[in-house]
Amino acid sequence: MKSIEDHIAKDKEILADPKTSEPMRHHIEDELHDLEEYAEHHKDEIKAGDHHDPNVLEVFCDVHPDEPECLVYDD
Repeated sequence: MKSIEDHIAKDKEILADPKTSEPMRHHIEDELHDLEEYAEHHKDEIKAGDHHDPNVLEVFCDVHPDEPECLVYDD
């Protein structure tokens, strides 16, 4: 996707489709929740012009900053 807004809009479009399977609907609902939470946490950056579509790791680390794969060490 080009931007986080595009990704959120696409997820909402998928959820609005009555032909979307239940497993896919569950996956998209979880993804949409995490993307909206990410957008809320980064609204200042988005307002400043950073509209990039975050990758899975960025979203995961935003929700779970204390997980080992998200920790950053300064040597």
